[in-house]
Amino acid sequence: MTRLVLDRVAVPIGRETILRDIAFAADAGALIGLVGPNGAGKSTLARTVAGLLAPSAGHVLVDDRPLAHLSRREAARRIAYLAQGDTVHWPLAARSVVALGRAPHATGFGRASPGDAAAIDRALARTGTAALADRDVTRLSGGERARVLLARALAVEAPILVVDEPVGALDPHHGLNIMALLREEAARGTLVIAVLHDLALAMRFCDRLIVMGAGRIAADGRPAAVLSPDGLRRHYAVTGHHGAHEDEAFVLPWRSLAQKPGKSKE
Repeated sequence: MTRLVLDRVAVPIGRETILRDIAFAADAGALIGLVGPNGAGKSTLARTVAGLLAPSAGHVLVDDRPLAHLSRREAARRIAYLAQGDTVHWPLAARSVVALGRAPHATGFGRASPGDAAAIDRALARTGTAALADRDVTRLSGGERARVLLARALAVEAPILVVDEPVGALDPHHGLNIMALLREEAARGTLVIAVLHDLALAMRFCDRLIVMGAGRIAADGRPAAVLSPDGLRRHYAVTGHHGAHEDEAFVLPWRSLAQKPGKSKE
């Protein structure tokens, strides 16, 4: 069973330390949301977990092995990553873009195996992009392209999946479908870590939320506890409406603490 551990990690960018004293452990089969206000360090933490940024202190461990000690190919097989606002600049067919996710598994001759083809088909089907397989990805809508890029990450079939704002460009229909897909991926045994700004989706779909604040972990726990009325005030400076529908808890951020009641409309 895959286990990820961050042990007192600090991460600099240039001369500034962006993350400080980050420590948590996460096991396979969980969907963990990284939440928090803009500039809190969520994307930096996602890139660190994915091995794209090197800590200046502390360690990232995958199954008790330092991520820094893994070869690039082995790390890419262990951790799949979808960057925020990721895009494609070449006129490739969508299936060819998804096939790039199989690169860490390529043989010495670089030929796709039957297993690769099956993984690509699964990723296209799960993201609802099979009908787009032969289309030029640069001619797809932003939402279609976002789903193709998620399919590329899924095609790796890594035990850890890190996604940065996977629903940011999607309409509610596709956003709900993608969050359900990530929930399903976790149920299949993958450790899924998702940077999210939509607190309603985070509350509904995630098993656990890690709140970032000023480069540190400000809270870590069950969504209902982290996004409680007190949590919303402390971490986001807003009030919210809490409730339940179809036996699922939800939260709707309602008003900035700086905004006076009755002033929400012009």
